[in-house]
Amino acid sequence: VARSKDCQSCARGSIQHTKMAPGKKSKKNVENINSRLQLVMKSGKVELGYKSTLKTLRQGKSKLVLISNNTPPLRKSEIEYYAMLANNNKSGSKTQVHHYAGTNSDLGTACGKYFRVGVASVVDPGDSDILNSLAA
Repeated sequence: VARSKDCQSCARGSIQHTKMAPGKKSKKNVENINSRLQLVMKSGKVELGYKSTLKTLRQGKSKLVLISNNTPPLRKSEIEYYAMLANNNKSGSKTQVHHYAGTNSDLGTACGKYFRVGVASVVDPGDSDILNSLAA
């Protein structure tokens, strides 16, 4: 437990600060996903946006759905529900849902676009192993 001299709460003893390990693992994980997503954008097929993602889920084509962290909760739950229905109807591969650690601006940038992307659906991963890396 490290106490700061200038923190009033520490001086009174009402709270205690604890040193946390730096968040390198999560940052490295995001970079890993971003690099795999760039490869999918080049070699595979990705549908960007809410409506297109729902279409791919209804058709059973979606392998992976990426949802940004600032997507509205109702929209998130609807996409998760569609993915669950797709998993029940298909006997083949499961549709994975991954909650992307960044905002919709970050997801758009990771996809190589100059606009915001709240939801992305990977239909064909191409040369990337993004499905295997997110499953683990």
